[in-house]
Amino acid sequence: MAEVLSAFFDKISVPQGGDKIYKDECTYSFDNPESENGLYVCMQTFLGFGKAHVLRHYNQTGNPVYLHLKTTKKKIIKAPETEEEKAKPTRLAIGVEGGFAGDDSDQYEYEESNSVVLLPDFISFSLPDASLPEKVQLAVTGIISAESASRMEQVAAWDGEKRFISKHADNLKQLDNGVKVPPTGWKCTRCDLTQNLWINLTDGAILCGRKYFDGSGGNNHAVEYYKEKGFPLAVKLGTITPNGADVFSYDEDDMVEDPKLAQHLSHFGINMMSMEKTDKTMTELEIDANMKISEWDVIQEAGKKLTPMFGPGYTGMRNLGNSCYLNSVMQVLFTIPDFVDRYPKNIETIYSECRNSPASDLTVQMAKLGHGLLSGDYSKETPLEDGEDEAKEKCQVGIAPRMFKALIGRGHPEFSTNRQQDAQEFLLHVFNLIERNTRGTNNPCDSFKMQLEDRIECTQSQQVRYTTRFDYILSVPIPLEAATNADEFAAYEVKKKELEANKQCIDPKEIVRLKIPFKACLDKMTQPEIVDDFYSSALKARSTAKKTTKLASFPDYLLIQLRKFTLGDDWVPKKLDVSVDMPDDLDLTSIRGAGLQPGEVELPEGDKPEPKIEINEEFVVQLVSMGFDYEGCKKAVYHTKNQGVEPAMNWVLEHMADHDFATPLQLGGAKKKDDSGFTASAEGIMMIESMGFTREQATKALKATSNNVERAADWIFSHLDELNSEPMETGEAAGASDQPAVRDGSGKYKLVAFISHMGTSTSCGHYVCHIKKDGRWVLYNDNKVALSEKLPYDLGYLYLYQRH
Repeated sequence: MAEVLSAFFDKISVPQGGDKIYKDECTYSFDNPESENGLYVCMQTFLGFGKAHVLRHYNQTGNPVYLHLKTTKKKIIKAPETEEEKAKPTRLAIGVEGGFAGDDSDQYEYEESNSVVLLPDFISFSLPDASLPEKVQLAVTGIISAESASRMEQVAAWDGEKRFISKHADNLKQLDNGVKVPPTGWKCTRCDLTQNLWINLTDGAILCGRKYFDGSGGNNHAVEYYKEKGFPLAVKLGTITPNGADVFSYDEDDMVEDPKLAQHLSHFGINMMSMEKTDKTMTELEIDANMKISEWDVIQEAGKKLTPMFGPGYTGMRNLGNSCYLNSVMQVLFTIPDFVDRYPKNIETIYSECRNSPASDLTVQMAKLGHGLLSGDYSKETPLEDGEDEAKEKCQVGIAPRMFKALIGRGHPEFSTNRQQDAQEFLLHVFNLIERNTRGTNNPCDSFKMQLEDRIECTQSQQVRYTTRFDYILSVPIPLEAATNADEFAAYEVKKKELEANKQCIDPKEIVRLKIPFKACLDKMTQPEIVDDFYSSALKARSTAKKTTKLASFPDYLLIQLRKFTLGDDWVPKKLDVSVDMPDDLDLTSIRGAGLQPGEVELPEGDKPEPKIEINEEFVVQLVSMGFDYEGCKKAVYHTKNQGVEPAMNWVLEHMADHDFATPLQLGGAKKKDDSGFTASAEGIMMIESMGFTREQATKALKATSNNVERAADWIFSHLDELNSEPMETGEAAGASDQPAVRDGSGKYKLVAFISHMGTSTSCGHYVCHIKKDGRWVLYNDNKVALSEKLPYDLGYLYLYQRH
């Protein structure tokens, strides 16, 4: 045996620190060590393969030595937990410690049987085996003991927001004013509230907390006190236990850690070690707010006996820790024929042409995911374990897209984390990556691409200018003033406040939401918008203008985003809890743009004077701290003329869906730099040309970014409209093939899918999607797939329409 393996020592590597070991799943499929045939890990490249794909790797590389990993799980029979025994979630997260349950791993025990296998004949050497050569044993031990690649790429789980140590904790000033706080009987010193109370750690004053966005909570007296006194730290009474408490820093505007909390509390006679919890922590309050049974149950169709679905096209996706936004988006995308044709139907060609690591190849991983969802290989009913009740709900294992999530989020400050994300932002991120990887080839995103027409009319000269831009998502506002049940909602709000004042719960069945007709949303989107401080080239002076937006083309598939997120009193984006009457059939013919009309006079060409740039960096920093892109925040502060954080935040919420939101601020009319002496980097041109762009486009991008190749690539993708509308310097105008592919047709559509969000903001909650398949609506809730019984079509966030 030793002699056989020793002949392949040059094909065996011992893992070193930093090596990625892909031992959780196959790089070409979702087979894993628990699959029927286990997983084969190449002992030279450390890539993992299912049995159906390991020979492919052997034939491509000639590597014959593999570690075969096979895991068998067995159900642990134990008494069912009572409600009291179940651990209550302490994190707004799914599938992480302290969060909502994401899997059932604690219900099984695992048996492992591993071996070294020689290809192509699958000669197997069972492990452990002391007679194996030392190098083989070191390699086997290294692979088995190493953290898997998916584990290495997984960041710390989100705990709402990870709390940091306050800068005031070490040297906090505490007044010797003789204040001693009793263990019970607290009351706000400025009102009669006895709950949601905070003690200021500087002088011991007890005041009520913030008023929440729904009217509950406190009366903001603790915040007002900080503004008067400037004392930074406060602790929520009722949350103090020997293990800690909720500490808030008004100066740092965040929940923080105070390592000297026991010392600071003892200054006012509070013995932290003897205190018991009597009030909800801020995390628990946020969880309660996000688990509003009305919305969660309606969207997930809880309480109904749903029929589970299995087979091709009905494969669920396991939640990897707040990855429901990814699951919902990808389920919807792989119902689009362009995506199916580009990836899973082309899988053999894609796999055979892959020359780099398949784990880092976006096209390979898209094909793998599409095949996993549509093949039915991983959508089989899980057989009952010994002793299990036959009446148990039928379920499937589904797929765990670890490799895809790690790749799609690599290098991104948000999508590389385990925090909850906005599905619309993730969708645009996916489109951007696909654009980069399909330049010059078939791009499935073309099925969504549309051309929007902006018409600007100078109010003084009545002259007009038409411009077009491209987008993938039609973002539509929600006019609350158009609600059809305003009186009913107002009566409900009064009743709700009365119940809350009497500490009574609201019956979820009696909840009333504002009902908004979708036509009102469209009317709001297309109505004229007043543009102040508009430079009119007809007047050669500042004026005002009216801007209207229409669709210049109708894509094959229309994605509509309802702008449900607005700014709460605490400056955190909150979701509008409204019901929008989305139609099954949609006719947008009336909002098609027609360009310059007879009798209209175009504004003459002319650059407006270079504006003076004044951007308050302090406002920008505050916006960035809320999780928004730096460049987008700069634009917000600039376009709101430094009026403050709140106007800038409103601008961000209106424009965050714009395709160029995160691109650097470009000011129209700025004087052009003299580029006559510029020489583009030859290496930079070569690298950008390798991405499918022309030499002229590469030169222009490098010129705009001072030969920074990485920034140049980003610049190109944020200026595609400009690049494709200008003839390149080749002596001839750009041909039709250089134009962005925009499909057009009838403006009549039918609803085929929608994604819903549950929770109060994009940073928390849960996503599910409903998709119409074979004439039936199907609910995809992570790895649970079932026929929909009562479609919550009015509570969605992103809607997908297919052209008739």
